[in-house]
Amino acid sequence: MNQAAAVTNYPVTDRVREALAVTLRGCEELIPQDAWVQKLARSEATGVPLRIKLGLDPTAPDIHIGHTVVLNKMRQLQDLGHTVIFLIGDFTSMIGDPSGRNSTRPPLTAEQIKANAETYYRQASLVLDPSKTEIRYNSEWSDPLGARGMIQLAAKYTVARMMERDDFHKRFTTGQSISVHEFLYPLMQGYDSVALKSDLELGGTDQKFNLLMGRHLQQEYGQEPQCILTMPLLEGLDGVDKMSKSKNNYIGISEAPNTMFAKVLSISDTLMWRWYTLLSFKSEAEIAALKAEVDGGRNPKDAKVALAKEITARFHSAAAADAAEQDFNNRSKGGVPDEIPEVSLSGAPLGIGALLKAAGLAPSTSEASRLIEGGGVRVDSAVVSDKALKLGAGTYVVQVGKRKFARVTLA
Repeated sequence: MNQAAAVTNYPVTDRVREALAVTLRGCEELIPQDAWVQKLARSEATGVPLRIKLGLDPTAPDIHIGHTVVLNKMRQLQDLGHTVIFLIGDFTSMIGDPSGRNSTRPPLTAEQIKANAETYYRQASLVLDPSKTEIRYNSEWSDPLGARGMIQLAAKYTVARMMERDDFHKRFTTGQSISVHEFLYPLMQGYDSVALKSDLELGGTDQKFNLLMGRHLQQEYGQEPQCILTMPLLEGLDGVDKMSKSKNNYIGISEAPNTMFAKVLSISDTLMWRWYTLLSFKSEAEIAALKAEVDGGRNPKDAKVALAKEITARFHSAAAADAAEQDFNNRSKGGVPDEIPEVSLSGAPLGIGALLKAAGLAPSTSEASRLIEGGGVRVDSAVVSDKALKLGAGTYVVQVGKRKFARVTLA
């Protein structure tokens, strides 16, 4: 039987076209689109849900909202009635994904992988519907392969094709080392699609080579090849670089509600609309209507507040989002938030610069002096203008900028 022909000759209804629109929202590429349309049409005609796969290697103990771009797309497709497979790459994590890297990534230990995986699905469940999500670990089929199976799998792809991969090609031409085990990573990720009989695999744009490997290997094993959907990498708070902890331009999904809300409000008005497309569960029509209101004169901050509340409520609660909005408003008006860090220090009387550093409100006394010169430091709501100020024993509410507060008890 020609597996590729199995997805043809089903009627493309309005519901199929709507599902395609949901699929395409915010995406970078859908490959091949005509095959996905036929898969959707077949699913509607037969009532058999499609199998949609997302693989994540637990390389860190938690995730930021940049990672949730693909999770949001999974949830949208899940809401259409399809089967979502949340694949934890406990086996592939031990190899180390070389995607987008100019050097070999050290593999994780089994203990690190286990510790990180324990938090991954809990966090992903804040976006996905847990009752409709299939959780799998790729060690289920990768470990039983053994040496013989690994060699047979490696025979299904050539070194020449592997070297077409951009990061491998760059490293080879610049004389940087490439370990043989790194060639195994895309092969094993592709084999996951064979094991799961995936209809669609999602990933970031940096994963395109690995996703295409899944299509190739499925054909090698006589399966209908999956389609692939790549999602863009979300720009971080700076609006320039992709969201990353190393760039410190991220919002962790486990961050406090007040911090999360304030960080969303800090993004530019331009970036806000891209975040709406990739992160919001509002329909495209709702977003377009909101944008039209802003273009017509409505304050863009209203739209940004709505986005901040939606994101904060998703990872915490609606009540927490409301409280975060109130907290932000209090800070903007010079008020003191309900909950601020409590700090106890000794050495009274203590200079204001040393106090700011000791309380964690400034990284150094020189930076504290710069903040004071800029009028950004308050003690009990009064602006500090004297860098030589010394505070005696007592309790003070110290504020740096609009967001940093501490209740300092000095003895």
